[in-house]
Amino acid sequence: MIRVYTLLAAAALALSFWAGWSWRGDRANVAESDQRANVAEAVVDQVNEARAIEHSQADNMATIGAKHEDDRAAAPAVADAVVAGLRSGALRLRHDLAACHTDLLSQTAAGTLERDAATQRREEFASRVVRIGRDADDQLRACQAVIQAER
Repeated sequence: MIRVYTLLAAAALALSFWAGWSWRGDRANVAESDQRANVAEAVVDQVNEARAIEHSQADNMATIGAKHEDDRAAAPAVADAVVAGLRSGALRLRHDLAACHTDLLSQTAAGTLERDAATQRREEFASRVVRIGRDADDQLRACQAVIQAER
């Protein structure tokens, strides 16, 4: 009878050891799963934050690009306004710019038609110079805006 009780006690001890070991393993798995879930949530938060920053930067770049395209579209109007101002007399060229074509023609030998053609060429030249300068300024402003948006 003592052997039976000893065997039962040994079996109960083995069963309780097995149950404790199994319970401990399950708790370890739960803790590991919780840790993995926390890491996954942190990664998702970082990805969402990076995407938000990328979207913000893309919106800034799109705004800069749209403004640059508007400036490019407005550039011919500025050059045309310079020509119109020169023709109406509202604008005058500096002496060095106005004289660039007239040095080729003798004022006494040139007829009225040639002087008018020279004046028209000066106006067209001034229009091109203004257009080139305006395009360069627009490009520079757009590049500076991109650099500032990146910082």
